[in-house]
Amino acid sequence: MPAPYTLRKLTEVEDSAAKFGYDHIQEARFANAELEVEGTGVSHHRLRPDKRQPFGHKHEHAEEVYVVLAGSGRVKLDDDIVELEALDAIRVAPGVTRAFEAGPEGIELLAFGARHERDGEVIKDWWSD
Repeated sequence: MPAPYTLRKLTEVEDSAAKFGYDHIQEARFANAELEVEGTGVSHHRLRPDKRQPFGHKHEHAEEVYVVLAGSGRVKLDDDIVELEALDAIRVAPGVTRAFEAGPEGIELLAFGARHERDGEVIKDWWSD
């Protein structure tokens, strides 16, 4: 029988951004395995000041909620650009391509939602000026 709860410090979860060579832009920590989640996805992101994620992504089935923990920035959602600041929460529906850009002090985000295996598509160079 699994334990009734799992406690992990998000800043101690492996930084996937560093693993893929994006550590000069951001930190991205996906805590699903460490938290032993079954149906929920949880990730913690920090973008460096004035940096933009190098790719967009979308999900066919998953709805996600992003909460700005600190800092400010913008998110591009398909053709819309939305300004974000600390404690804003934004829901993103399935099928919407998204990418984040940090303001001058950076941006720290928590992302969560229902988890669907292999339900993600990365779109390189999606948000370019």
